[in-house]
Amino acid sequence: MMTASSFALVTDSEQPIEIQADFAELDDQEGKTIYIGNVIVIQGSIKMTGDKLKVNFSEDRDLEEIFMEGRPAYFKQTPDNGEDVEGEGLLIEYHANKNLLNLIHKAKLTQGARIFTGDRINYDTAKSVITARAAPKVPDVAGKPAKRERVRIIIPPKKSKSEPTCKSAEFGAGT
Repeated sequence: MMTASSFALVTDSEQPIEIQADFAELDDQEGKTIYIGNVIVIQGSIKMTGDKLKVNFSEDRDLEEIFMEGRPAYFKQTPDNGEDVEGEGLLIEYHANKNLLNLIHKAKLTQGARIFTGDRINYDTAKSVITARAAPKVPDVAGKPAKRERVRIIIPPKKSKSEPTCKSAEFGAGT
């Protein structure tokens, strides 16, 4: 599905797209398809799941946009550089011509051991740039600013090279 991106395995775009759902409606004239009910999409290393999928195609039948809704919607992909990229949100949008993946509402993106959470996460797949945003400030019923979840990013420490251990012969040398 996300074949234009540089974070995909090179072979993903050469693989067939398999979509499973409880209901499907394809409109070739409009270039739109809708899948509803336990939707599963697989193409090479890419896997997406959700409740409802809308796909828009160009006149040449090239993929333009994907909208996956879920509680949450989920995707996973293995890039050429090795660390899996996983994401979830109540809505996942993919805009192929912009190489842009958007995770919207209760968004989470995991790349290896790095974790990004926020209300919205935008991932530029061509440049590997991640932008996260907190939910907008909305007043509560009394008009006071409501507490909102902020962006949260977890970056693990670099793994240190293991220091050489002392050998017993070296430790006792010279005594």
